[in-house]
Amino acid sequence: MRCQVAGLLLLLGVSCALAATPASRQEHKLHLEQAKADSKSVFSSWVDDFKRAYRDNVEEYERRFDIWLDNLRFIESYNSEEKTHWLGLNHFADHSRDEYQQMLGYRADLAPERQLQSSPFRYAKSRPPPSMDWREKGAVTDVKNQEQCGSCWAFSTIGAVEGINAIATDKLVSLSEQELVDCDTTQDHGCHGGLMDFAFEYIKQNGGIDTEKDYKYMADEEKCSIAKEHRHVVSIDGHEDVPGNDEQSLLKAVANQPVSVAIEADQREFQLYAGGVFEAPCGTALDHGVLVVGYGSDDSFPVVGHKNQSVDYWIVKNSWSDMWGDKGYIRLARGNSKNAPGQCGVAMQASYPVKTGPNPPPTPPTPSPKPGPTPPPSPEPEVCDTATQCPAGSTCCCMREYFGYCFTWACCPLPEATCCDDQIHCCPNNLPVCDVTAGRCLAKAGEGFDESSEWFTKTPAEKIGNRGNQWIPNMPRSIKNAAQQVAMA
Repeated sequence: MRCQVAGLLLLLGVSCALAATPASRQEHKLHLEQAKADSKSVFSSWVDDFKRAYRDNVEEYERRFDIWLDNLRFIESYNSEEKTHWLGLNHFADHSRDEYQQMLGYRADLAPERQLQSSPFRYAKSRPPPSMDWREKGAVTDVKNQEQCGSCWAFSTIGAVEGINAIATDKLVSLSEQELVDCDTTQDHGCHGGLMDFAFEYIKQNGGIDTEKDYKYMADEEKCSIAKEHRHVVSIDGHEDVPGNDEQSLLKAVANQPVSVAIEADQREFQLYAGGVFEAPCGTALDHGVLVVGYGSDDSFPVVGHKNQSVDYWIVKNSWSDMWGDKGYIRLARGNSKNAPGQCGVAMQASYPVKTGPNPPPTPPTPSPKPGPTPPPSPEPEVCDTATQCPAGSTCCCMREYFGYCFTWACCPLPEATCCDDQIHCCPNNLPVCDVTAGRCLAKAGEGFDESSEWFTKTPAEKIGNRGNQWIPNMPRSIKNAAQQVAMA
């Protein structure tokens, strides 16, 4: 099922303003009367309750107020006729009809022809109890929120897998819709829609799916996390379709597990639904994926057509947060026909996951890399005195000496080098004579430059540790400036 809940939600902002969403019919009636009497004040409070971002944008504020006021009038007129359901000023009340319909954005070409069942309907001989509510049996997680991403198909799929896993293992685990959005991209389309059947097949072929806690929902298409995709916490054996346009078969399936269904949800009455059993005409142009988690009957509606008569319904979990509908749920009117699509097309394309075996064992942690060979020890530095040193392979040269004490050390970048008297340069041990005039190193004093090289420049010695400003006198030591120093004229 493809849907696309608009990016408009992100622009407008949504918060859990429970105080602004009355629960009962009477509470809604009182709230609407207050809104009618002082619409500007009530709208101002509504904007604050739902944290709308346009509070300080005068033009947008007025435009949204006009839409909200138009929806208020529609709700008042609609609720004035006794029905089995009622509407309210929920978090979609400042959405125009076009905006709301664009949120769903269904593309019929995404839905292929349903294949004929390769095996008999497994619940054909089931005898459903008079009522069922999988929430009471611990097989349904809290209502989630797909936000601005058109990922209803992923939420419907995950809800069904969470349900059958809880039934099979007696453990309810919240699973990852984001993994489907990011990784199930061969046939599904992330925030631009998908089909529950395709998603069930992905989970089967992948070997399972990760948890919501580990692979959190981002309400956007992200790069697939391969590591998390390989964490198979819950697995399924496959999926099956419920015989289409057959509410009796759907009833038998729901009696055994939560079932993914597709409905048409683009009507204004659906947008503003607040409670009761929804019987309004809503069509069968499927554009939204939801989850049927139970069924029952309600005899509390003494209205025309239902007086002294119960109204049968489906319990449907939506993915628009608990601010919508009856704490995130809607009760759709339930029939008993074998040749009808059901309310809003609920019986047209129902399917459920199959699970008979245990879940995979926990994914072992990625092994740490084996340690490499122990590197050879670093060469020891050349110690000049108790406070200074030079790098290994170099020579300590005293740059400032007084009465046998060296006050300043420097480093020649050569081992066993000659330290020249100019206190700046040095020569290698195979050319130990410093020609301070020519700036070269010679093999012997008085010889030409046939066997010579340019001399090397010293660098300051390093401190050993942090000695602060403390000066430690250094004992005299042999310094290689005893080698011949020459001044060539």
